[in-house]
Amino acid sequence: MGKKGNIRRVYPGGNTYKGFYSYYDYILDQKSANRIMVIKGGPGVGKSHFMKKLGEAMLEKGFDVEYHHCSSDNNSVDGVVFHKLGVALVDGTAPHVIDPKNPGAVDEIIHPLWILVISMCLKGGI
Repeated sequence: MGKKGNIRRVYPGGNTYKGFYSYYDYILDQKSANRIMVIKGGPGVGKSHFMKKLGEAMLEKGFDVEYHHCSSDNNSVDGVVFHKLGVALVDGTAPHVIDPKNPGAVDEIIHPLWILVISMCLKGGI
């Protein structure tokens, strides 16, 4: 088994006295990105859980992982970035609504149903 990757944890948003402040649009630069996947879906559908599990799997494969935590719940992950691959997944729901800037070219929206399908494929269920 090879060397595990490193973890970096950041908070790209904050609840300040002036309201919510967001750096979510800057998680991964569009020019250096190969793919930015925006996950849309209601609370409890598994967005954070999926990103955590994907991060863990990538760490085991030796990739560095940057977790972007929720400012109101530090156990929740609002984004995960793999800089070496130029890939990011980010929760695009309120309060940090994000929509693709270059749909189809760099960015795409991922529906929570695809998370289920991908998870089942990875487990050998499909």
